[in-house]
Amino acid sequence: MAYSIELADRIREHLAAIPNLKIEEKRMFSGLAFMVNDKMCINVSGENLMCRFEPNLLEELAEKRGFLPMIMKGKQMAGYCYVEPEGFSRKEDFEFWLNLCLDFNDRAKSSK
Repeated sequence: MAYSIELADRIREHLAAIPNLKIEEKRMFSGLAFMVNDKMCINVSGENLMCRFEPNLLEELAEKRGFLPMIMKGKQMAGYCYVEPEGFSRKEDFEFWLNLCLDFNDRAKSSK
């Protein structure tokens, strides 16, 4: 599956403006993952964002516009979701999702 180059560019621009982040891009989950400080932080999957967040926030985030659960092998993945374009088309919504992922990134476990 191809991923949105425009969305990847928006993420790059946002991350580049934040000092002291080690950012690496990897092809992952049929899209493009942005690794921040050696941990998967956010991903572009088709036209959607794939977000990694504090699992305890799932119920609250599920109410947000554009939210889709991430299902793998028939099971909902705790701490991960997709967000459709309608959920991040506005600048403040886009920044909300990226900052949510970045906030969790410090506490997230690295998977080697």
